[in-house]
Amino acid sequence: MVENASIILDYASTHFSLIFSAVAISLVLWIPLGILISRNERLASIVLGIANTIFCIPSLALFSVFVTIPFFGLGRPSSLLALVLYAMMPMVINVYQGIKVVDKSVIEAAKGMGMNSRRILREIQLPLAAPVMFAGIRITVVMATGIAAIAAYIGERNLGRLITEGLTRYHVEMILSGAILIPLIAILFDTVLGAVERMLVPKGLKVSRSK
Repeated sequence: MVENASIILDYASTHFSLIFSAVAISLVLWIPLGILISRNERLASIVLGIANTIFCIPSLALFSVFVTIPFFGLGRPSSLLALVLYAMMPMVINVYQGIKVVDKSVIEAAKGMGMNSRRILREIQLPLAAPVMFAGIRITVVMATGIAAIAAYIGERNLGRLITEGLTRYHVEMILSGAILIPLIAILFDTVLGAVERMLVPKGLKVSRSK
């Protein structure tokens, strides 16, 4: 492991960049979608059904499907698209649930004070939903860290390569390096996000992670 430190660092940097890109795109796409479906139950049932269906597809199968699509192929585009789609379920459902569990009496009181729906969303619903939304983000990041390793099978040069190449060469040290580093990185990301959550979310609003 020490002898191949430069290779591991190169794989780790690629792993990080894939995760950051996927999570950034997911935040832009799925948080607004979660807000949107919280206002339309019929749309919510359709979107959540699609999200759950995608989440049930084996990761290697989903990566492989995108490889066959023109303009995607092997490497980053297919890997990125698959991770963004996998992030849909935990992120959308946590935003949706976070907004839906806000006490209706609080919403009615806000309306009685003359607040419009946009202001209620910005000043009441989103702040109260923040703990559940953060839980969705943390789940997404941890999940993406693990699933990103599968992208090594379609050309991504990330930490998953340690496992795939180790299996090919029957190299136990390489396999163990990947198997240990990937969960450690997931724990690191979760710890950092937990610290960010503690800084941004008031203690009175904190809840345990939704399942």
